[in-house]
Amino acid sequence: MEKMPSLPSKQDSRELILVTGARGYIASQLIPRLLERGLRVRCLVRNPQHLHARQWFADVEVVCGDLTQPESILPALQGVSTAYYLVHSMSSGNHYIEQDLQVARSFAASALQAGVGHIIYLGGLADPQAKIARHMRSRILTGDALRTTDVPVTEFRTGVIVGPGSISFEMIRFLTEQFPLILCPRWMPNLSQPIAIQNILDYLLAALDMPNPESRVFEVGGSEVITYAETMLRYAKLRGLQRKLLILPINPVWLLAAFLANFTPVPASITRPLVEGLCNHSIVRNDSALQAFPHIHPMDYDTAVRDSLSKLDPRLVEPLWRQIKPAVHALKHAGFCILQRQTLLEANPGSVLEAIQLIYASGESYKLESSKGHETGSGHEHILLMRSKRKLPGQLWMEWRVSSLKKETRISQAVLFAPKGLPGFLWWCGLGPWLRLSQWVAFRKLLRQVDKV
Repeated sequence: MEKMPSLPSKQDSRELILVTGARGYIASQLIPRLLERGLRVRCLVRNPQHLHARQWFADVEVVCGDLTQPESILPALQGVSTAYYLVHSMSSGNHYIEQDLQVARSFAASALQAGVGHIIYLGGLADPQAKIARHMRSRILTGDALRTTDVPVTEFRTGVIVGPGSISFEMIRFLTEQFPLILCPRWMPNLSQPIAIQNILDYLLAALDMPNPESRVFEVGGSEVITYAETMLRYAKLRGLQRKLLILPINPVWLLAAFLANFTPVPASITRPLVEGLCNHSIVRNDSALQAFPHIHPMDYDTAVRDSLSKLDPRLVEPLWRQIKPAVHALKHAGFCILQRQTLLEANPGSVLEAIQLIYASGESYKLESSKGHETGSGHEHILLMRSKRKLPGQLWMEWRVSSLKKETRISQAVLFAPKGLPGFLWWCGLGPWLRLSQWVAFRKLLRQVDKV
């Protein structure tokens, strides 16, 4: 069990909450809200280093464990009052259903043994009586598996989640931004009930306040039912883009999966089950959630999208690029195309920061937006964030991070570009080689400047 110095003592009487899947999108949004409530939060992850870049890392307790290994689950559950179950095994291969169910049963049994009072699970929204995709069937059966013991389980079933970093929303965003004519499979007229990430968090937190929790299933969605096609067309309208859809008479799942893996942030390991899951309607058939939680008012789709677009800022999204360890790495995340380069130096961190500030002191190309330091799991880190002054088909940012390690200083530079429509993506793709060269030149210039300081 890994603890940070700032953590409360063992005598802390505050309620202890366990969050599984702490690296995931939902957990990363939920954990700050739990901390705001004054709750103690324990995160279960395979590798604690994956959480070091999170702003809340120093405020939580981290347990190193693997849900597929039952012996590592029980220690994580000791003293826990409520456990959030926010994991799935889609990326583990063709036998992910069997693994999902085995892990859920093992977790429920360990929770009972540890005296956990409540499990809160976020599953998938589909009609269990219909013929549905394996991925959706697995999410529903996982809820059943968690209910195999006497520990009460509150299950929320949801479909498309609208929020920056949500896999389903990023798929909509990147496809709509890039292609004026979007070729779509025949399931695009299927019905969906997209829900804002804010409302998902409202439900997950409201479940904590249930005085005498009992096992119940709640279907949750936004305030309106629309087609998958409408999710893209309405996103385009809000962004000021002209888009048309061409519905194909076939459902080439393998081709769509490969397409998503190349043109969106959706990981290749889950594209196929994700595409299969979209072949069904995903709407609320039972409004018990509205009755049980009347204080929660689901947003409409347009409001949820506007809220997500307002967060198109590196300071307002989870900084997943800071977890990347390779010297050079490119990724797509939360509306951004990102290119990061990093290196290690035997230099004083203060000298490196001063050198960076001297290089950009003129302010001709970039405006300094923020400069702040904080503690991470490996030492002190200072971040300089700058925004480009150039008129571009999108927003261009540059982030410098200077991290103090035991004997060295790690310097990381990330170029973040939020493209606007096809021109933005063409600009980014066309300048890819130039950006890599300019990053290298910037690093060489920095090294020379450090020697002068």
